[in-house]
Amino acid sequence: MARSKSSGRWLKEHFDDPYVKMAQRDGYRSRASYKLLEIQEKDRIMRSGMTVVDLGSAPGGWSQVASRIVGEKGCMIASDILPMDGMADVAFIQGDFTEQEVFDKIMAVINNRPVDLVISDMAPNMSGIRTADQAAAMLLCELALDLAIKVLRPGGDFLIKVFHGEGFDEYLKEVRQQFEKVQMRKPASSRDRSREQYLLARGFRP
Repeated sequence: MARSKSSGRWLKEHFDDPYVKMAQRDGYRSRASYKLLEIQEKDRIMRSGMTVVDLGSAPGGWSQVASRIVGEKGCMIASDILPMDGMADVAFIQGDFTEQEVFDKIMAVINNRPVDLVISDMAPNMSGIRTADQAAAMLLCELALDLAIKVLRPGGDFLIKVFHGEGFDEYLKEVRQQFEKVQMRKPASSRDRSREQYLLARGFRP
């Protein structure tokens, strides 16, 4: 079947993307790894020995970066509804983390450790209908925040991909009520045309 012009443009952009080429060269699973690496370089949100939960982890670019930083003394838990290839020092739980059975599995791996950081690079499957896509994206953000509130230790941090639009201001207000400091980040590796930004919330207040 012939490709559409738009899909052909996307493929060309993807394979011409310097971060895609860097990921292939450096052995990362996705270009998204560099977004987390940039945020880490600026904000030092991870260190050796930490316990980190990665929501919407597949194909594993963020888990790959985080697991290397927290090391063997740390604990890296990843979860996604999609399958993810196994990775050393990463406990992967497939399923919807909002379902009790999956949440219980995550908690079993955490095993009463204080969770230092929850990260999420989740995005919905885009339909092209901006209002519907924004609503779906904000729902994912709400679900991730709900889990973060349940598992984070006092003083823990939360990093999540967000999209400016309907519902964002209300979400930002909600996050600010739960954390001491909230900042926005737009890594250089995030495509210019993308509306995505990253919300970094620090100092969880239960």
